[in-house]
Amino acid sequence: QVQLVESGGGLVQAGGSLRLSCAASGSIDRISSMGWYRQAPGKQRELVANILSSGGSTNYADSVKGRFTISRDNTKNTVYLQMTSLKPEDTAVYYCHARAWFQNYWGQGTQVTVSS
Repeated sequence: QVQLVESGGGLVQAGGSLRLSCAASGSIDRISSMGWYRQAPGKQRELVANILSSGGSTNYADSVKGRFTISRDNTKNTVYLQMTSLKPEDTAVYYCHARAWFQNYWGQGTQVTVSS
């Protein structure tokens, strides 16, 4: 089992920045990847970015490339999502995700609201 606890959401004006954090606990040695998804009202949940445990390769949605950066601190078992140049269309609930033992684990979600 893997537990994920997110923090860092909030309200920001367009053009601003926020950093999300996701702390993992439990069977962290089995995690193969971690990342962030988001879900806006009336829309499907979509991948924002992820990072592989082995090698640290990253992957981003086209809509956030150049603006968002995913990183990890292995000493703290924490993954971060640095979001810059935020747009109103980035407004959503952001969920931390971990893949471990061929299972998906999710955080509780954190709201990000970008005002125009």
